[in-house]
Amino acid sequence: MCGRYSLIFIDDLGNRFRVFNPMIGLRSRFNIAPGNEMPVIVNDDVHGDKKNLVMMKWGLVPHWTRDIRSAKRSINARAESLAEKPSFAGLLKKRRCLVPASGFFEWKKEGTKKIPYYINLPKSPLFAFAGLYDQWNDPAGNPLLTYTIITVEPNELVAEVHNRMPSILSGENEDLWLSKNPLGAGDLKEILTPYPEENLSMYPVSPLVNTPDTDDERVIQPMESSDRQLTLY
Repeated sequence: MCGRYSLIFIDDLGNRFRVFNPMIGLRSRFNIAPGNEMPVIVNDDVHGDKKNLVMMKWGLVPHWTRDIRSAKRSINARAESLAEKPSFAGLLKKRRCLVPASGFFEWKKEGTKKIPYYINLPKSPLFAFAGLYDQWNDPAGNPLLTYTIITVEPNELVAEVHNRMPSILSGENEDLWLSKNPLGAGDLKEILTPYPEENLSMYPVSPLVNTPDTDDERVIQPMESSDRQLTLY
């Protein structure tokens, strides 16, 4: 599961993803939690293959949901079963998206405690998770846009703390994932893979991240105990 992530370099979003960013007032987020509203990149249905940056809430609500109050809001979708789940199968064909990120958190169980770790790409301060999105409308026709992050088997580094990791897209696969072209089983297997561990950095961080309201640089700073830090470049 990917239950928290960060998006820090807001000012670089437009250049990094080659998308016009008209959103004023966005700020860096260090501790993004389910239910938060965050920028997501979609393929604009109106203007062909033009990328568009849209604010959506994290936690997918399918368009066919009847009672929003009891809806199960999926924050993650397993890559291996996307085509089998009613909530995801149709979205896989028409509503794929990029979820901009700077890093993500996972927790490792040590005895009775769970130690939070921060994982990022030192050479790529902005990258994208593979995601799916949907639009639910209330009885008055007001839209609610929501998204979910796809997860895959972990690479060897992340496997030390968790049995899943978000699907980080390689640069060449971002446009392919965002395109309107249909993706076969072979395409999905090639695109939705564990990111190479040699490009990741992972280290323990403060338990302050356990509180969603704590959203500042403290939650991504390495713990002082350097002998516990795991870093690969």
